[in-house]
Amino acid sequence: MKIGLFCAAGMSTSMLVEKMKAVAAERGIEAEIAAYPESEMETYVDNLDVALLGPQVKYLLSKGKQICEPKGVPIDVINTIDYGMMNGAKVFDHAMKLANK
Repeated sequence: MKIGLFCAAGMSTSMLVEKMKAVAAERGIEAEIAAYPESEMETYVDNLDVALLGPQVKYLLSKGKQICEPKGVPIDVINTIDYGMMNGAKVFDHAMKLANK
């Protein structure tokens, strides 16, 4: 399972990535999770199973869909409260649901 989180710069999102990795490890799920700047989405989408946008760049969802959907990669915006609370479990569950896993 490869999950990409896209945001403006990658700072706070990288903290969320670490929390999501811990949840995956606790559950025994093999997952590669990384944060990237939204400007590099086209570069990384081919290697992803799921793409998530940070709430601060939710306005890019339609652009993200144009990039991700033709490649069969589901994309959505991370819930603002889950992002703010750095709730790795809820964000990980959302990614798994998008990937139908």
